[in-house]
Amino acid sequence: MKKTTGLALIATSAIMLTGCGKKMNQFAADYFSTNPNPLEVVGTHVPGTVTGRIPAKFFVKNATVTVTPVLTYGGVEQAASPMTFQGEKVRGNNPVISYDRGGTVTIPVDYLYEPAMQKSELMLNFAVDQNGKKYVLPAVKVANGVVATAALADAGSVTPATAQDKFQRIINEKYSADIHFLINQANLRESELKSDEVLRLHRDLRAAAGDDRRQIEEINIESYASPEGSLDFNTRLAENREANTQKYMTNQLKKDKVTEFGELTANFTPEDWEGFQRLVAASNIQDKDLILSVLSMYKDPEIREREIRNLSSVFDQLADEILPQLRYSRITASVNVIGKSDDELNKAYDTDPSTLTVDELLYTATLTNDLNRKKDIYTATSRLYPSDYRAFNNIGMVEYEQGDYDAAMANFKKAARINPEAPEAQMNQGLVALVNDDLRAANTSFGKAAGLNDLGPALGTMYLKLGDVKGAVKAFGADKSNNAALAQILDKDYNKAKSTLAGISDPDATTYYLMAILGARTGNEQMVKSNLRQAVKLNSALAAQAANDLEFARYNISGVL
Repeated sequence: MKKTTGLALIATSAIMLTGCGKKMNQFAADYFSTNPNPLEVVGTHVPGTVTGRIPAKFFVKNATVTVTPVLTYGGVEQAASPMTFQGEKVRGNNPVISYDRGGTVTIPVDYLYEPAMQKSELMLNFAVDQNGKKYVLPAVKVANGVVATAALADAGSVTPATAQDKFQRIINEKYSADIHFLINQANLRESELKSDEVLRLHRDLRAAAGDDRRQIEEINIESYASPEGSLDFNTRLAENREANTQKYMTNQLKKDKVTEFGELTANFTPEDWEGFQRLVAASNIQDKDLILSVLSMYKDPEIREREIRNLSSVFDQLADEILPQLRYSRITASVNVIGKSDDELNKAYDTDPSTLTVDELLYTATLTNDLNRKKDIYTATSRLYPSDYRAFNNIGMVEYEQGDYDAAMANFKKAARINPEAPEAQMNQGLVALVNDDLRAANTSFGKAAGLNDLGPALGTMYLKLGDVKGAVKAFGADKSNNAALAQILDKDYNKAKSTLAGISDPDATTYYLMAILGARTGNEQMVKSNLRQAVKLNSALAAQAANDLEFARYNISGVL
């Protein structure tokens, strides 16, 4: 009996020495490293990688170990996907760890971020199955806390796209009339001065002179000679036509009692080759391509005329159809039409909105910073002009800025139904989707708004939420906003981020909080404390956030919270 017992003990010892019979020892914390540590928010998630370096003579050959990464925070435990590893004697498809040599294991983790995770611990739980015997080993802490700076990306702070008005305070109008001359003559014929075109010009000028909202800015006379005959003769002819037309116009303005007209200017062109080329190109003359080639070959006006005269088959046609149109003086009046002043627009809206055009109403809404009045004006516009998508888009824009995202989405969709091609409505629907963390829908809507100038900050914010920092920086470009500065901080371009924050025209609590983070990352304690103090002053809720923010772990900030 004693001999048998001795043999059994020897056999058992041999089994244990080969790493099959003994139980798994507990894992040591220093077997593991976590990247990053502390964990960091990327987009809307908290990803990381735990690497385990298992020493030789540790992993039992007949054991299977399931490792579950668990993030614990505020009494909550959130588990990531478990990973299973096995010893050399186990039949299975899991990664094998050698008993003699040890091995390396990689355990990915990923959690959907929640603010309470800032103060947290990443633990590894171990469940062992050894030949059907199941037991649990002590948990090991492998990371401490979450840096949540990326979570400061705020879709709600992005300015929605405004559907712009086309209101112009001053609209310039041009009134013109041509006076034609006979060949080689500069006198103004009565038939030309009584033409409908000339009479209409004088009526328009008299009306403008008597209208307080119209201002005659300038009257200009351009006189021409057709390009046949010598250059010297045509120069004198065009100059005489200019002088006669200017004298006529001066007298007529006095007769019509038009005294305020800016300046009356006059010029002449001896030979109107540009007009000749334009009229020939638009004509049905059979050999017009040949004529145009002559014009391109010769720049000297006398050679041009000679060569064209040599085209005897078409010159008579030119003389009848083209050249008479080039003997004229053109009178052009530039008139500014002055629209309603800001005060007049506001008064008209308050009195009777229906007296205003859609663009006047849309512009009037931009004259106030009061979101309620702005919304009232856009609502009145939508009632008076229900087929114009801009009013509904802009109602939604105001509701978005007021934080009523459901109402805003309803109006953005209404605007898109009226005009499916409206990029503003598409971008703004994407913003609401972004607020709701529906990144796929946001991406689709932003794609439909491609080319819109306002799109960059929205795209940049979406890329931040996707964790694409480089893409975000590129999309923001030169935008001066908290989100743009955040992207630069995450990209570790601290000088650029500081410049961006300094350029924000209306800094808020988040602006100063980001400045404090910059101070922490660049070792500037005074910058940390002064900016945190201002951030908390503007938003007291940031005190609790700062107290748990690992960005400030190296600083004693209790005195400023």
